[in-house]
Amino acid sequence: MAIKAVVLDIGGVLEVIDDEVFPAPAEARLGLVPGAIAAGLAGLPGDAMIGGATEEAIRAEWQRTLGLDDDQVDELVEDYWRWYLGTVDRPLLDWFAAQQGPRLTGILSNSGPGARERERVHGFEDVTDDIVYSHEVGVAKPDPAAYELTAQRLGVAPGEVLFLDDVEANVDAARAAGWHAVLHVDTAASIAEMERIIAGLD
Repeated sequence: MAIKAVVLDIGGVLEVIDDEVFPAPAEARLGLVPGAIAAGLAGLPGDAMIGGATEEAIRAEWQRTLGLDDDQVDELVEDYWRWYLGTVDRPLLDWFAAQQGPRLTGILSNSGPGARERERVHGFEDVTDDIVYSHEVGVAKPDPAAYELTAQRLGVAPGEVLFLDDVEANVDAARAAGWHAVLHVDTAASIAEMERIIAGLD
């Protein structure tokens, strides 16, 4: 069964994320103890990753729990997005874009509210046939439903999907769903392994 769709993760894959950008610098600047920013969202009504909280609710919760004024919370939110967006892995994105046409291309991302709007700066929508954001669909990796939904939306069988993710549990779940999956550690190695799988099945 040939590969008909290539699906990639975003954070840690198409985007290179530097954990030194956030949250530690923001906590130091604001005089907060380490871990305060993450703990400051514990009171949200639901899990933002599966649509349980809006951007506005997250901002308000940070402002309330951390005791920030409007300017401080605005700066905190921008720091968060600068970290979240990272920098594009250009060789990987170029390889991915070249798959569109011969195959379908998709993204399956565990995401937060605002991700689609913010990540448009990277042009992902220009090189994909579909993007499945967890916060929009209410299900996140490694839930088997995330893989089932993505394959359905692309119109392919599980065995026709090749997937790249940097989280081992997500890769294991993709394989359990019948996908071909590669654990991303290094860009050159990931591309080589994906090309090997594609060539072996074509």
